[in-house]
Amino acid sequence: MKRLVLMRHAKSDWSGATSDHDRPLNTRGRTSATALGDWLRQQEIAPDTVLCSTATRAAETLDGLALAPGAEVHFTRDLYLAEAERILAKLREASGDTVLIVGHNPGIGIMAEMIIEMPTNGGIDHYPTGATLVATFDVKDWADVKWRTGKMIQMVVPRDLPASQ
Repeated sequence: MKRLVLMRHAKSDWSGATSDHDRPLNTRGRTSATALGDWLRQQEIAPDTVLCSTATRAAETLDGLALAPGAEVHFTRDLYLAEAERILAKLREASGDTVLIVGHNPGIGIMAEMIIEMPTNGGIDHYPTGATLVATFDVKDWADVKWRTGKMIQMVVPRDLPASQ
């Protein structure tokens, strides 16, 4: 059994960045990242492997989660604004039983919709900043994951977390 955590980066700051790639989190985004980290710990979700976009806002989101040491972390430019197919390809290369991917819309939201067995009520048509999906897969190796094979366990957005207010 494998578990996937798909997270869109937290809210970023549009003022002052020299490029899209270099945009940092804003105050709300930093608060949301901390709240998401607290939520992951409450759910006893500790990734063994993290795949994170190299964008500043994604890296700062990961940092704000304050994950326990020990996870194998890979920063990859391939996840920066990646399409769902590219995200799935990176997942298929992953190791570990629980993988966290921190990425960007629209790819991460499309991935969330396409990876689960059954679309959610009305589909995941909007994947806001900080949105986090947890899904499980009945496979021994990430290389065997295919579209529509994940079972959605949970989905949360920062606005639903008390510490994010």
